[in-house]
Amino acid sequence: MPKILIIYYSKSGNTKAMAQAVAEGVKEENIEAVVKDVKDVNVKEFLDYEGIIIGSPTYYGTLAAQIKKLLDESVCFHGKLNGKVGAAFTSSANIGGGNETTILSILQAMLVHGMIVQGDYSGDHYGAVGISNPDGRAVKQCHRQGKRTAMLIKQLFK
Repeated sequence: MPKILIIYYSKSGNTKAMAQAVAEGVKEENIEAVVKDVKDVNVKEFLDYEGIIIGSPTYYGTLAAQIKKLLDESVCFHGKLNGKVGAAFTSSANIGGGNETTILSILQAMLVHGMIVQGDYSGDHYGAVGISNPDGRAVKQCHRQGKRTAMLIKQLFK
């Protein structure tokens, strides 16, 4: 059975709540979802999953240092993540707080690894976004992102 690793860093609990909503969407598609705080992730684990979804708060328009460090460590697996599915989500304090630039920073690293990234024609196009404590709209987008990522993995890893 395919598995998705959902990694997050959360100081306030907002990004963690979003990670749990993403996992709910994944599980709805009967795909295993493993949710981990970035501090509990060994970069070698990337090899054990068909999909990797990363969530970070937005700090000064970019990802948290803890997430960046993990992505930097992933360079030792350059070429080995090719064909895996990737996705990203973020939370911030403001609607114009750099949400999209944060998501795109994570997706850039995934694309360099050769990972497959799916956009969304409806809702949050690059990845789910929450403002402060994730409201109903943000939770719905997280759930949708998890579900869509799981559906893509089912198509690719039949």
